[in-house]
Amino acid sequence: MSREETKGDLVLVAAGGTGGHLFPAQALAQAIRARGIRVQLATDERALRYGGDFPAEEIHEIASATPTSRGLGAKISAALVLGKGVVEAYRLLGAIKPRVVVSFGGYPTVPPALAASLRAVPLILHEQNAVMGRANRFLARRADRIACGFPTLEGLPESLCDRVVQVGNPVRPAVLEAARLSYPGFDDGRLRLLVTGGSQGARIMSDVVPAAIERLALEQRARLVIVQQARGEDLARVREVYLRLGVNFEAAAFFPDLPLRMAKAHLVLARSGASTVSELAVVGRPSILVPFPHALDADQAANARHLEKAGAAEVMRQTGFTPEWLAERLARALDEPRDLTRRAQAAKSAGVPDAAERLADLALKTAGL
Repeated sequence: MSREETKGDLVLVAAGGTGGHLFPAQALAQAIRARGIRVQLATDERALRYGGDFPAEEIHEIASATPTSRGLGAKISAALVLGKGVVEAYRLLGAIKPRVVVSFGGYPTVPPALAASLRAVPLILHEQNAVMGRANRFLARRADRIACGFPTLEGLPESLCDRVVQVGNPVRPAVLEAARLSYPGFDDGRLRLLVTGGSQGARIMSDVVPAAIERLALEQRARLVIVQQARGEDLARVREVYLRLGVNFEAAAFFPDLPLRMAKAHLVLARSGASTVSELAVVGRPSILVPFPHALDADQAANARHLEKAGAAEVMRQTGFTPEWLAERLARALDEPRDLTRRAQAAKSAGVPDAAERLADLALKTAGL
């Protein structure tokens, strides 16, 4: 293959500046680059703050906005910014000439995806959640393929179902490394609990979990090892409760090695974002999931049902997630560790560890590479 031909083998990945979109995009980019194909990233300004390690030869900032704010003025302003972004993306695609655009949802991907359609560049949408997001629904009719992260995808027009390919949600290399670790045993009689609420923590976890631990008997508390992610403003009160109770714990606002900590846990208590659910399945850990109740499309509830149906997770709405309820579940987990082992196996059976490779296959096939 000549140098000029190789220069044309480029995949443009479009992903907004949140971990839920960037993590799977990053995994895909690594899989494509491993095959000798160039990758560039189109994103918004948020990703530029922590996208320095994204495996792309170039990162392009494209103007974007979310037109869901209340008020006509805000909607008009957002539409104008998106229009500017489409112009920027159209020029970008004309300059770099990608063979395919792979878009990971969210309004920051609308300008590159629309530009792909206008430039007649093949377009793949990847939907991480079990319910199609609003940006992807807006773009769906322009897509050549719609790759989904879960076996079911709600919110997609029936006329487009023939474009859907289930590939799973690509996960980071750190998650694949963690997945190699076996489910921990219970030889020391201790239960290792990981509490996480997403990249910024969740206040409900800081409100409920320490209060639930306090309701356990002294002997039960002595058998717990807790790792809890909490918002910075909640850390002091979480630590105060655990110190007063004499619990073995570690609490922080951020754990850079969260996949490893997930692998070392017997039970994970979390929200049910698409990345979290997919990582739990790939690593193979039982969970208690509390879907975020204010999601526009109830996507977290749909994600959680995936692991619930597999027998890997117990799902509780936030209104029922009380200290009393959680204390009873933790007491049961301490008494019945075999059930946790069974649920860990069920989680593992629902995982798709090669999702990045599957999506890379789809992207390169669509591009004719």
